[in-house]
Amino acid sequence: MKRLLTIQDISCVGQCSTTVALPLISACGVECAILPPALLSNHTAAGFKGWSFCDLTAELPKVEAKWVEQDIKFEAFYTGYVCESHIDPILSIFKSCAKPDAVRIVDPAMADNGVLYRGFAADFPTKMARLCNGADYLLPNLTEAALLVGQEPKLSRYTQTEIESLIAKLHAIGAKTVVLTGVSFNENELGSAVSDGKTVEYDFNQRIPCMFHGTGDVFASVFAGAILRGKSALEAAALAADIVCEAITATDRDHWYGVSFEKAIFSLASALQ
Repeated sequence: MKRLLTIQDISCVGQCSTTVALPLISACGVECAILPPALLSNHTAAGFKGWSFCDLTAELPKVEAKWVEQDIKFEAFYTGYVCESHIDPILSIFKSCAKPDAVRIVDPAMADNGVLYRGFAADFPTKMARLCNGADYLLPNLTEAALLVGQEPKLSRYTQTEIESLIAKLHAIGAKTVVLTGVSFNENELGSAVSDGKTVEYDFNQRIPCMFHGTGDVFASVFAGAILRGKSALEAAALAADIVCEAITATDRDHWYGVSFEKAIFSLASALQ
């Protein structure tokens, strides 16, 4: 059994970040270790009136030192929502706690719908780009991708030429494989573009006309687990999208703060038998 370390916050309520990653990666048949660089009472999206935030940056080097002391290493790393102060400690852990040929999966969870998440400074994308440099798999949405390469995000639909130009710029900042989410060329479909730097392949599902928080975390977590189980990037992206769609379909419309991914776990485990 392979061991993956996920590094992202714990939002105690909100079905996102670590509370999504741990069960979904485990359901893939992958050992999931966790390292939360921050603890929040709930996630920061609109709907919650506020949140508490406990910064655990100072603990990261202490954890790393104990892992090095005990020769604890990982076959893979998966990062999600992190802050600027976490980036240098994470890069250090990538070096000191990696098994040979360890895989780095980076979800630059920082923005959506044309804007940065609340709490991030305008220059944060340049900081996040440092974490993306050297990533084996980079999983941005369209807003995050544009910000990472210094472009103004588009709110209108991207053309295929624009998508593939954006992907080329993501490779230029150091990403080996790019999985760009939120891609759509017509109003009936939504999916991802997967590029190894040579070819771009697409996977689409029928668009579901609603929005839930945390779907990006579900996608990235399933993708990470599937990669560790030997799936190709395109296969992992397709499975992740299918699980997201099933979870959205199973979620009550008044369940505004997250997606009911728990109802899709059986399907995920069955797909990876």
